Amino acid sequence: MQTLSNNNSASTLVSVLMINAQGIMLSVQGHDYFLSYNRIPWMQDAPIRSVLNVQMSGSEAIEWPDLDVDLEIDSLRHPERYPLVIKRNAFDYVGGK
Repeated sequence: MQTLSNNNSASTLVSVLMINAQGIMLSVQGHDYFLSYNRIPWMQDAPIRSVLNVQMSGSEAIEWPDLDVDLEIDSLRHPERYPLVIKRNAFDYVGGK
C-alpha cells in the first residue's frame, strides 16, 4: 500500500512522497531518496502521522521530532559511507553478566 503526502510546503525543502511496505520515499532539497526499512528498521512500525512529520534540522540534516530520529543528508546521498554498526560500551552491560 502506498500513502502519498503533500504535508509540507515547498519552502521546508523536505517532505515524505510515499510510504509503502518496503520503506519511505523522501524529497530533500529537490532530490528524491528511498529509505529502505532494512536500513532504518526503527521507522517500520512508526505511526504514519509521525513519519509524515519530517523537517529540516539545519542545512545538512533532517529530523522526525515525534520519533527522536535525525539523519544527515550526506547519509542519504552516500549510504555506503554510513554502515549500520552498533558500538557497545561499558554502560550497555551494567547489571548484566
